[in-house]
Amino acid sequence: MARVQPSPVVLIGDIVQSRSSADRRALHRDLEAALADTNERVEHVEPLEVTVGDEFQGVYPHLGAALEAALRTRVALRPRAETRYGLGRGATTTLDATRGIKDGPAWWAAREAIVAVEEEARRAALGHVHTAYRLAEGEPDDLGTSVAVDAALHCQDHMVGSLSERSGRLLRGLLEGMTQKELAAAEGITPSAVSQRVRADGLAVIVRTHELLRTLP
Repeated sequence: MARVQPSPVVLIGDIVQSRSSADRRALHRDLEAALADTNERVEHVEPLEVTVGDEFQGVYPHLGAALEAALRTRVALRPRAETRYGLGRGATTTLDATRGIKDGPAWWAAREAIVAVEEEARRAALGHVHTAYRLAEGEPDDLGTSVAVDAALHCQDHMVGSLSERSGRLLRGLLEGMTQKELAAAEGITPSAVSQRVRADGLAVIVRTHELLRTLP
């Protein structure tokens, strides 16, 4: 029997508390740069684009790519800005290509996911959780994959959100394939200091979690 091609995954993201930024134009430039970098690095059906205000959207061929896009964009913008993400799997429809109006179950699921993230983040204990995944009605959930993905995202998000500014830069370098020696030279510290941060802050765990999640169909 031929394997059924999974439905695409929609990503909706936004900047948290963007109105409090002292320089919204600079923040918007940073967002555009981060999205462009993610679009170059991650396979997509529709690239990440700013839509209205501080919101951005994209469509991915599989869940792993959408998760990679969310992590790379979040890490690229921290600590300048914090972002949150809703991912939804299902059918998509373009109502108006000229104005970029999208519709369909995947978009509704992604919207539901980002609203859930915003609600969870109001609880202090879950303040670092910024990514959620939902399936559109009727989409198969083999062996409860969506629950397992959300559990992994809670842990990954908390670890990323707890990083210092320097450790965040080291994580970004690791995601881009830099060696610890290269990172040490870029930061002006010793390779031993980098190694200590990689272990103490769980950077290797974040990278390994990312590597596993990006393989999801």
